[in-house]
Amino acid sequence: MSILRVARLGHPVLRQVAAPVPPEAIPSPELQRLVDDMLETVEEYDGAGLAAPQVHASVRVVVLTLDPEDGMQVWINPVLTPLTDQQLVTWEGCLSVPGLRGAVARPAEVHVRALDRQGQPFELHLRGFPAVVAQHECDHLDGVVYVDRADPRSLSFLEEYRRHGPWPWTDEVDGEDEDGDEGGEE
Repeated sequence: MSILRVARLGHPVLRQVAAPVPPEAIPSPELQRLVDDMLETVEEYDGAGLAAPQVHASVRVVVLTLDPEDGMQVWINPVLTPLTDQQLVTWEGCLSVPGLRGAVARPAEVHVRALDRQGQPFELHLRGFPAVVAQHECDHLDGVVYVDRADPRSLSFLEEYRRHGPWPWTDEVDGEDEDGDEGGEE
């Protein structure tokens, strides 16, 4: 396994729509190695998730943690469907945009259909912060980065965010990662 180089904002791979993974390619050594490397990379950078385009592979694969007790999940060819008009505003960060935070409004509930690492289909109903993490990571598969969705007035360097807080959105923002930073690097 290897720790992969993370593409940063400005690299064209982050703006491409990623290709679906053919089901017959899921058990291939190449795809399984990519998944192993993504898992090692996201752990190294202490991220909540990582999409394949972030490591220069334009395929529809994400790894993410929805519940720390359950560990990382692998989703291949995920399809998300919003289930509500209710929006949840959280502070997001991204491994591809290091050192920056921003307030992003996303649907509070989503339905997920995907294939797991073995190619088996599954479905999930996500609510709250897990729904946010899922949407953030799956956005990468469509060439969307969280800063595209952030309120531009909320963008803040992490040092300033920690020093001065998330004003003026304090009462509207939810979601706190395990380090106490609202909206961990994803």
